[in-house]
Amino acid sequence: MSFRRGTPAGKRNSSTNRLIADFRVIVGVSRTGVRDDVSDPRWIATMRQVLFVQGGGEGVHDQWDDQLVDSLRRELGPDYEIHYPVMPNEADPKYAAWKLALERELAVLEHGAIVIGHSVGGTILINVIAERTPQSDPGAICLIAAPFIGTGGWKSDDIEPRSDLAARLPRDVPIFLYHGRNDDTVPFAHIELYARAIPRAHVRRLAGRDHQLNNRLSELASDIRRLDYGSNVDPAP
Repeated sequence: MSFRRGTPAGKRNSSTNRLIADFRVIVGVSRTGVRDDVSDPRWIATMRQVLFVQGGGEGVHDQWDDQLVDSLRRELGPDYEIHYPVMPNEADPKYAAWKLALERELAVLEHGAIVIGHSVGGTILINVIAERTPQSDPGAICLIAAPFIGTGGWKSDDIEPRSDLAARLPRDVPIFLYHGRNDDTVPFAHIELYARAIPRAHVRRLAGRDHQLNNRLSELASDIRRLDYGSNVDPAP
């Protein structure tokens, strides 16, 4: 995807042997914590699905954003199943190609799955969802260091600015924005543009963190766990 810079703008039970009849089983988890394709109902566990959409750039999937996914796996633990697909032509992302790939991924997610996009992946994810709401509402939409397309942000050859972005998103789905104050790839001001465009979003302005959030997604994992345990998630400064 070709971006052009514009004018910068200033309780769910976690026990692994709980039986949940109304959820389709994704995987089994044994008492030793090892995932297995077992059918014995004693080992059935509910797994919250998480879709993580990589950023764009040469080698990003295997050499950069995989560290974010590893951090998220460590933070969330075995009750979450993280899917981390390789996006087409990561070195030169195109909206049309990534949109098709994401529509396939979103179509097979369970109701309540968490969807996360980093950098360009976050920009494309939020716009794909805005164009057409997934068949099953996500449990949350999370953007990490995502470039904003529109006034004050970047211009794109592929994505049109959306003045009605908030209205196009699923009404009751929590939205989280994360951005490091030391990001030298996507200006920190972009999180403020998203915050104005989506006033109901929970905004996490992270001091001392870079474009990769220093490869630490502890805040994001905490937000997901609060949602699953039915805790209130208040906006952060």
